[in-house]
Amino acid sequence: MRKRSSILFVTDLAYPAQGRRYGDEDVFLTSRLREEFDVALCHPRDAVALMDRFDAVVIRNSGPVLYYQEQFDEFRRQALARGTRVYNPLTGRGDMAGKDYLLELTAAGYPVIPTVGDPADVDLLPRARRYVVKPRAGADSIGLAVLDRDALAGTAHGGVLVQPLVDFRYEVSFYFVDDAFQYALHAPDPSRRWDLTSYPATPEDLAFARRFIDWNTLDHGIQRVDACRTTEGHLLLVELEDLNPYLSLDIVPQEQRDKFVASMTASIRHLLHDGTAA
Repeated sequence: MRKRSSILFVTDLAYPAQGRRYGDEDVFLTSRLREEFDVALCHPRDAVALMDRFDAVVIRNSGPVLYYQEQFDEFRRQALARGTRVYNPLTGRGDMAGKDYLLELTAAGYPVIPTVGDPADVDLLPRARRYVVKPRAGADSIGLAVLDRDALAGTAHGGVLVQPLVDFRYEVSFYFVDDAFQYALHAPDPSRRWDLTSYPATPEDLAFARRFIDWNTLDHGIQRVDACRTTEGHLLLVELEDLNPYLSLDIVPQEQRDKFVASMTASIRHLLHDGTAA
């Protein structure tokens, strides 16, 4: 009988995510992954103490890292030092590493909401009535503020990013496993971010999303490309979620949900057997 690989599935089942049901999604995912792997769940604060007992660590709906930053930093350090196989691998260049990638993508001319790292540089941005100020290490809209231009002068320097407040028609998210597109969802009402419906992505939409998947160069893992459709009809990147993106699997049709689970299972299997770690 073939020995089954073991997975430590890192999640915070009790995290009170607005408009999302972390616990339900991860209970579903682990129920399906158990068909292929031996699976145990743990809170992110417990991952370092437990990870050596498993063949791989899968990070899923573990909540914003800033709530357990010290423990996550230690997990990252230990995983890299021990050669632990982590899914997603800890080499992501998107939100996994903070939000400075928005500065890099802006400078490189990617279709992203223009971003500067200092309120004093606001003149480098398109003129706007109001501006979004967000922490560089933020997540889940924690610490985000919308300010008039005059109020930017009083904003602390060094730890924030500044963007123009973009008028947009809707937000849309593209979900990938490795480099394979899975499905897209959108929020027709800009004021209701998590009131999502299926979105028929066009070839042009997928070409947009794949630019960021290619830029991130992750060999394995789940990524969510969050974008907004401007009033002029263009897509602009909002965030590249590459650590623990919520998947909204509860509203995905059964056929697509099964396809996603199969893709994720195959991706973890490849991670376990290709010698790649952390």
